[in-house]
Amino acid sequence: MKADLILFNGKIHSFNAETPNVTAVAIKDGKFIAVGNDSNVMEFAAEETKIIDLQNRRVVPGINDSHIHLIRGGLNYNLELRWDGVPSLADALRMLKEQVDRTPNPQWVRVVGGWSEFQFAERRMPTLEEINAIAPETPVFILHLYDRAIMNRAALRAVGYTKNTPAPPGGQIERDSNGEPTGLIIATPNAMILYSTLAKGPTLSYEHQINSTRHFMKELNRFGITSVIDAGGGFQNFPDDYKVVNELNEKKQLTVRIAYNLFTQKPKHEFEDFEDWIDTVKLHQGDDMYRHNGAGEMLVFSAADFEDFLQPRPDLPENMEAELEKVVRLLVENRWPFRLHATYNESITRFLNVFEKINQEIPFNGLPWIFDHAETIDERNIERVKNLGGGIAVQSRMAYQGEYFTDRYGAKAA
Repeated sequence: MKADLILFNGKIHSFNAETPNVTAVAIKDGKFIAVGNDSNVMEFAAEETKIIDLQNRRVVPGINDSHIHLIRGGLNYNLELRWDGVPSLADALRMLKEQVDRTPNPQWVRVVGGWSEFQFAERRMPTLEEINAIAPETPVFILHLYDRAIMNRAALRAVGYTKNTPAPPGGQIERDSNGEPTGLIIATPNAMILYSTLAKGPTLSYEHQINSTRHFMKELNRFGITSVIDAGGGFQNFPDDYKVVNELNEKKQLTVRIAYNLFTQKPKHEFEDFEDWIDTVKLHQGDDMYRHNGAGEMLVFSAADFEDFLQPRPDLPENMEAELEKVVRLLVENRWPFRLHATYNESITRFLNVFEKINQEIPFNGLPWIFDHAETIDERNIERVKNLGGGIAVQSRMAYQGEYFTDRYGAKAA
């Protein structure tokens, strides 16, 4: 067997304690066929083999992100202005003005995640007055974590929010003394108002969604991410919103391996969603680059344990257990792996009660499942997760809102 690619003269991190000093690897059809020293690995070279001298550089395996929304994010990435790592609010506002000046009607300017006011030298968020001055005519939507969004007057007009627009349950539309929307929408604590409002904006054409997704994957690659688990998402419909990644995979243009979970879309009809998918989607269907991975991270809307550390912890409804049990029982019966968005220990306790009840009747017996986030989980519940063979997918949310968490729960908990 001869290699397609050989890397040599490097410092290669093998994760194998028995071979800590690897200097070379040989790869064929995307898989390692030899790992070792230069002379041993060079035996796999042929005339057509691409050979790269690492010049003593360090090589590490690609990073897997266990919770991301690549499919949804890719459809919109080219529409976003990114404030990641911007050192001052003054810089951020200058970038905003430049983007407003080049954004064609009827598109919006969107800043969606990846930033916190704590990164700015000014240690504050932009004001509505600043946004309206910069963009009197172009709609601007600025999302801050899962707690709020700032919209200028043009965006309010675009989505049709008026004095008579009611706020959805779990959300708040801030109003002035005359009852008119100011442009601030708040999750209290349900984030669906934020995403439902963002979903009202214009979308890209299919051709541009292809381009946008390729750009997003390239940005992930730039940070060393080569594989992800896509956790689904609100307003991300299956199979319609998956056509782009399907096409990119068929054309062998994916640069990130994707395993995707299916996220319920219909409140009060979650069981029907999963029942239909179990009948029509073969578990793990796909290939090494793009495949199905199970259910979640939303299983039932009554178990939507959204975090907003600026707000008190919400109590989930009394009917949550019955609705969750029905869906999880279906998944376990059909051996579908699942994941569940869960922030608070109190909610996790109730979820685990449901899982343990089902496990007594239909053993999980090695079925993969995870909680996503789990910032306030206690040691007892960690042990219960372990006993059911589960896991926890931890994200970088504390890097963006650790200050809020500390204010509410204390430095020791943080």
